[in-house]
Amino acid sequence: MPKIVFVQPDGSSVEVAARTGESLMEAAIDNDIPGIIAECGGACSCATCHVYVDAGWADRLPPPDPMEDGMLDCVLDRHPTSRLSCQIRVDDSLEGLKVTVPAEQL
Repeated sequence: MPKIVFVQPDGSSVEVAARTGESLMEAAIDNDIPGIIAECGGACSCATCHVYVDAGWADRLPPPDPMEDGMLDCVLDRHPTSRLSCQIRVDDSLEGLKVTVPAEQL
């Protein structure tokens, strides 16, 4: 089970063990990560699971597809490394992935 680090806007962090095949959003919900609301349940239709992927990891993930990219246009503070955590599937290559929850989601 890959370990994923969720960082809060205040700099505090929680490392969780994520199941292979689940989304980052599911790992966050299963571990009560504040700020990951996931109103649509992972259907890529609300952007309430927005995260900032650590710059060192951004190029290691597949780019957002057009639907995710369109939903990211709805977030308040989109960054170059913004992603919807419901669209990132966990596998062993994500061991140590670090993402930050945007302040506006708290």
